[in-house]
Amino acid sequence: MKKALILFGGVSSEHDVSLVSAQSVINNVPKDKYELVLVGITKDGRWFLYEGEADNLPEDKWLLDESKLTPAVISVDRADHGIIVLGEKTEKIRIDVVFPVLHGKNGEDGTVQGLLQVAGIPFVGCDMLASACCMDKVITNTLADNAGIPQAKWLGLKEYEYNQNKEYFIEKSKKYLGYPVFVKPANAGSSVGVSKATDDASLEKAIEIAFKEDSKLVLEEGIVGKEVECAVLGNENPIASVVGEIVPANDFYDYEAKYINAASELHIPARLSEEKINEVRFAAINAYKALGCSGLSRVDFFVRESDGAVMLNEPNTIPGFTSISMYPKLFGASGIGYSDLIDKLFDYAIEKWEK
Repeated sequence: MKKALILFGGVSSEHDVSLVSAQSVINNVPKDKYELVLVGITKDGRWFLYEGEADNLPEDKWLLDESKLTPAVISVDRADHGIIVLGEKTEKIRIDVVFPVLHGKNGEDGTVQGLLQVAGIPFVGCDMLASACCMDKVITNTLADNAGIPQAKWLGLKEYEYNQNKEYFIEKSKKYLGYPVFVKPANAGSSVGVSKATDDASLEKAIEIAFKEDSKLVLEEGIVGKEVECAVLGNENPIASVVGEIVPANDFYDYEAKYINAASELHIPARLSEEKINEVRFAAINAYKALGCSGLSRVDFFVRESDGAVMLNEPNTIPGFTSISMYPKLFGASGIGYSDLIDKLFDYAIEKWEK
């Protein structure tokens, strides 16, 4: 039986979402094939081996019983191939594969992936480079442009430059992107810090909100159309799931609409023609390959109302794995159940990194 390490929590604005995702992953790992080792990362960056119940993860209840916690770190010594537990006696635990169920910064952005690559431990998902590129929206959009992947018009914005001449950048955005415009931190997920601006005043406010999450932003033109998502799985020959459609409860699919407001609608399959659904699936695999993804990603698109154009919104290299998350739901609708999906992700991780 292989030992699988589940990493959860993290120093990220998406810490709480990670806890719920990890709970679902832990409860659905095939227990006849994998012995689980759980390591949680607190909001302030402390690492603990956790030997309690997965149901205590949400709301950081796992931290309440200190008897279940022991400081632990990933060893970068490849001979260890696992973690070092820093209890009364130092203990080494060899790990066969890691699932970093860490959304957002310090987990989905290549940082933990780089650590695991140095340690020589196979892990689920994209490698360090692809994770970093897909996390940074400026880099993602630049690569997509160079690969000829259709997407909304956009502008990158750095905090230092913006503060030098706010009026110039407001005017530049207005002339090139028009209104409405979406303002996004370059490195954040789950729509944290994202706002929709409809005039100069709301644009300035949206920029201020986004700069609280990152010193680099992306401004994107508003696209009128359907918001659809496609899950992709695999390494050299990835497969695409059925396509799902999001109808957000709010003005757009922000954090509240994703995780709090139950009025958001999910349509699986998306309300599109079969021809258009196949176009989205093809575009998802094309973007997946162009951005260097492996293991898994959920690739999000807009289908523009005016002409039916399929336009890249963004890739998500560690998408949500909660009970209501689209990635497992999409593959469930494609005939791959949650436990089988996790099993396949572990297989792809071991296959890639043991070569």
